[in-house]
Amino acid sequence: MFTIYPLPGATSELFAQVSQTGKLTLADRYGLLAILLDETSSEEDRQMLDRLLHALRKGRVQVTNELSSLNG
Repeated sequence: MFTIYPLPGATSELFAQVSQTGKLTLADRYGLLAILLDETSSEEDRQMLDRLLHALRKGRVQVTNELSSLNG
């Protein structure tokens, strides 16, 4: 078994990227998984994820099968 550690600042970067594009890509979903599995996530990180999931539920963010929004 291995441990997943997200990069420092990953939550705010993910939040900004998804907010800007309105898309939750495959890479974003893996980043979300890493953040959720990180037991050292701060309360601020959890609140950002809550806002992101709320936007997803309300339809302001769409799940895509693109690998990344940086593809072009």
